[in-house]
Amino acid sequence: MAASKIPLYSALAANLAIAITKFIAAGITGSSAMISEGIHSVVDTANEVLLLFGIHKSKKPANEKRPFGYGKELYFWAFIVSILIFGIGGGISFYEGITHLQHPSIIEDPKWNYIVLGIAFVFDGISFITALREFNRQRTGTPFWSAVRASKDPSTFVVLFEDAADLLGLTVAFLGVFLGHYFQDPRFDGIASIMIGIILTAISALLLKESRSLLMGETADPETLREVTKLTEANPSVLKVSPPLSMYMAPEEVILVLPVSFREEVNSREITQAIVQIRKTIQQKFPLFKQIYIEPEVHT
Repeated sequence: MAASKIPLYSALAANLAIAITKFIAAGITGSSAMISEGIHSVVDTANEVLLLFGIHKSKKPANEKRPFGYGKELYFWAFIVSILIFGIGGGISFYEGITHLQHPSIIEDPKWNYIVLGIAFVFDGISFITALREFNRQRTGTPFWSAVRASKDPSTFVVLFEDAADLLGLTVAFLGVFLGHYFQDPRFDGIASIMIGIILTAISALLLKESRSLLMGETADPETLREVTKLTEANPSVLKVSPPLSMYMAPEEVILVLPVSFREEVNSREITQAIVQIRKTIQQKFPLFKQIYIEPEVHT
C-alpha cells in the first residue's frame, strides 16, 4: 500500500500550490471560471489529505472493538471524497456559473488567468502521469475500464480521475476565459464554470459507484477462488469444498470462509492438522488472505 501514496503526495503538493495561484488570479481578474477552478483545487487538496488519513487509519491492528481490523477505513474515506467532489466541487462550480450569468462582468486583462492556467496544467499533468503510471503498474495489462472496476485500491484510481477532471476543467476554464475576452461576452466564463461543475459531477458519480461497491464488500476474483478450491481439495483429508465466501477489507486484505467436507475416515485430530495445513498452503500462494476460516461440513 506504500506505493499508492506516491500519486497522493504528488497530487497534494500540486493542488495546494495551484489553489493558491488560482485564487490570486481570480482576485485580480474577477473570473468566475477561475474561482471555480480554485475551489476545485482546494477540494482536491482536502481529498488527498482525507485519503492519506484513510490509509493511516486502515493500518491500525485489529483489537477487541474491531476484530477484523480497520482496513475498510480507506474505503469509507474514499466514499466521503467522492461525495465532496460532487457536493462541494460540482455544486459551487454550478453556483458560480449561474451567478456569473446573472451578474456578468467582462475580464479586462486575462493575462494572469492564462499564466496560472498554464502553470496549473503543467503541475496537474505531472500529477496525472504519476497516478497513471502507478495505476498501469497495478493493472498489469488488464483493459483500463476493467481494471477500474476490479481495482481494490481507491487511493490510486480516485487520484487518477481527480487529475483527469483537473485537466479537463483547466481546458474548459481556458476556453471560457479566452472566448469571453475575445468576443467581449462574459457569458462564456459563466458557461465554462457550469461545464466544470458537470465534469466534477460526472467524475463524482463514477467514483461514488466504485467506492460504494468497495465499502459494501467485494469478493475476491473468481479465478483466485477457483485456485483456492483446488489447493484445498488437493489435501488428502478433504472430500469436497463448497463455494468459498470472501470479502475485501482493504486493498491487500481479504477474509476467506471455506466450507469443507472431510472424508469419513478422518478423525478429529487429523481434521485439525489438515485445517492448519490448508490455511498455510493458501496463505503461501495468496498472502492477501489474511484471515481464513475453515468450516468443517457433513457431506450429504
